[in-house]
Amino acid sequence: MQNQATPNAQVNARALRGAMTDSERKLWSGLRGEQLGFKFRRQHPLGHYIADFACLEPQLIVELDGSQHADQQTYDLVRDAFFKARGFVVLRFPSNAPFQNLDGVLSAILHQLNMLAGAAPIPAFPQRGKEQDTAEGANP
Repeated sequence: MQNQATPNAQVNARALRGAMTDSERKLWSGLRGEQLGFKFRRQHPLGHYIADFACLEPQLIVELDGSQHADQQTYDLVRDAFFKARGFVVLRFPSNAPFQNLDGVLSAILHQLNMLAGAAPIPAFPQRGKEQDTAEGANP
């Protein structure tokens, strides 16, 4: 099955990358630069759909759902089926999750990535905050 993006989806994805929501920016801060050991793309077009975040190897799509998703459940089911038919696993989080518990969201994503990659699960994602800041400050 073809994962090729339509020209319209490519144009829309480029526009969406320039207009990310605050929650997308927050999550991207933890996904970019292979921080989890896997490369992610933001606003990645597949077919005529655009995934919020896509890891092409292993095949994982991460979606942040705002309040509008309550009114478009059928659309989301069709969209998820499209992604799944192409071998992707889809993880969905409420749009406020990166603000309430970024480490928990990243931990769930990392757990799924490791399962898809066949790696041993990592027990916990390193916690951010005072302990990490202190440790980083001790070794400049």
